Amino acid sequence: MVLIENIDIDLVFICGKSLQKQKDFKKKDNQLIFQSQFWEKIFYKWIKIIIEEKINIKTRNILNKKNFSLSFHIIDNQEISILNKKWLNKEGATDVLSFPIIIGNEFKNDLLFAELGDIFISLEMASNQAKDYCHSLKREILFLASHGFLHLLGWEHETEEELKSMLNFQEYLISKLNE
Repeated sequence: MVLIENIDIDLVFICGKSLQKQKDFKKKDNQLIFQSQFWEKIFYKWIKIIIEEKINIKTRNILNKKNFSLSFHIIDNQEISILNKKWLNKEGATDVLSFPIIIGNEFKNDLLFAELGDIFISLEMASNQAKDYCHSLKREILFLASHGFLHLLGWEHETEEELKSMLNFQEYLISKLNE
């Protein structure tokens, strides 16, 4: 295991105040998901886990990096529908979109800095899915954030086997947050 000390996360976190004020999202247990510091800690822990445990071939290219930058947006169905149409030419809302900046082997450079990209999550979709799966909104947003994050690191799920592997790794990352 490689022990790391100096990892820096530059996170741009955006969540509309109007979303936070909606009755369904004002519950005390949901307040963490609206805080930038919470997400900085989450992404820091996930990067640290990947680097220290050298977990997966798909993420090995970040092992020599020390500084990471990404943006994370919690938005509504209308906003995510616009992004979905504009960038993926798909109609309607979706739960999570990610737009990696680094594609392919671009992680393999001598720079200590990695600009990862952007993650967008629909709060409304996440809330509905949390109810459908009988778990908390925080748990659902963590699941969607981990999915988007892995896409930023180059993960894809073109086959059922790749999807299963990715979902299992997401569950692993989330489970490690409680340690």
